[in-house]
Amino acid sequence: MPSEAATFRVAVKDHVMVAHSLRGAVFGPAQRLHGATYEVTAEFAAPQLDANGIVLDIGRAHEVLAAVLAPLRFQNLDELPSFAGRNTTTEFLARWLHGELAARVRDGFRGVLRVTLEESRVAWASYEGPIT
Repeated sequence: MPSEAATFRVAVKDHVMVAHSLRGAVFGPAQRLHGATYEVTAEFAAPQLDANGIVLDIGRAHEVLAAVLAPLRFQNLDELPSFAGRNTTTEFLARWLHGELAARVRDGFRGVLRVTLEESRVAWASYEGPIT
C-alpha cells in the first residue's frame, strides 16, 4: 500500500520545431530570428490511481500533447496571435503548454502536470502546477 507521500506518474514526449526571436539585450544573438527544436515532455502525477488503475491513459496523453503542439509546428511564433507582444522563452512556452494541456485533460484528470521543454542535452526549462 503506497504511503500518503507516494505519487504515481505517467509521462509522454513529442517534439516541435519553431522559429522565434527574443526581445531584450539579455538574449544577445537570440534577438535575431532563429530556429529552435524542443523535446517536450508532459508528466502527469497523482497521489492515487483511478478506478481503471491508471493516472491517465497514455494514449490520450500522447494525443493531447500532439494536438497542442500541432499549431506551433514549423511556425514563426512571433507571427502567431497567441504570442503577440510576448517573449516566447522556453519558460514562457512551458507555462503556455501547461495551460493548453490542462484545458484538454481536466475532464478526466486531477493531479499535477509538469511540462518540460528540452532545448538540448544540457539545457531545459519546466513549469509545474496543479490541474483541478
